[in-house]
Amino acid sequence: MSDAFRSGFATLVGRPNVGKSTLLNAIVGRKVSITSPVAQTTRRPVRGVLTRPGLQIVFVDTPGIHKPRTLLGARLNDVAGDALGGVDVAVLVIDATQPLGRGDRFVAAKLPPAAICVVNKLDVAGRKDVLDQLQAAASLGLEEYFPVSARTGKGVGDLVDAIAMRLPEGPPLYPHGVVTDVPEADWVAELVREQLLAVMHEEVPHSIACRVTEWEWPRIRCEILVERESQKPIVIGRGGRVLKEAGTRVRAQLPAGAYVELFVKVDPDWQSRPKSLERLGY
Repeated sequence: MSDAFRSGFATLVGRPNVGKSTLLNAIVGRKVSITSPVAQTTRRPVRGVLTRPGLQIVFVDTPGIHKPRTLLGARLNDVAGDALGGVDVAVLVIDATQPLGRGDRFVAAKLPPAAICVVNKLDVAGRKDVLDQLQAAASLGLEEYFPVSARTGKGVGDLVDAIAMRLPEGPPLYPHGVVTDVPEADWVAELVREQLLAVMHEEVPHSIACRVTEWEWPRIRCEILVERESQKPIVIGRGGRVLKEAGTRVRAQLPAGAYVELFVKVDPDWQSRPKSLERLGY
């Protein structure tokens, strides 16, 4: 690599739950994208900025590409597809613990041949599973293949070096010190959703949306939307247990003194109503 400064965009794409968000966080060294075992946890493109001497890579985490069942699902697929436009490096992430399927091939078909393939989850896959997955992934016809563990960081450095080699010469795209461009209110709303998913597990994950409606630091008011009245007591929990636990977890990740108020509201079938999606920024 020459001494000239290099910069550009690398987009992470793949099916739901392959570990794109965990990989982004591992690369930039900070939590910028929420994670959960629940499919479609990522609903917006999340940019994480890695800056090193002579180098800046803007990584874009995208929603998992899937067969949509709602208007929200269709829009998430569009978001992921749009994030590939004009990108310098496309990175397909697949799961080493799952057989290569039609969904992986569908996503791979949308990528340029020069794309990179990442086989993730080395920390939980057996050696033979990883080798079999790498062999299967070779049929996708992409340019390079990297086995990694986003959770432990194994192989991530080699992946970043390969991406850096592909970037054009150019100035930094973000000021020094910037790690993400996600607005703080959006970050807190997503953090609330992440912690609710963690507390409730899979009871009503796809029916939840969160948005910050008031921000007068240290007081933050966050509205939690569900689709049906029957979901409201589940999100609140007996005696408010779910909201209290989620709120405690959120505050633990915010600066000292933060006061987070959580409220639950019913917005019928919000996932399929254009006005509700636009109000939520989807």
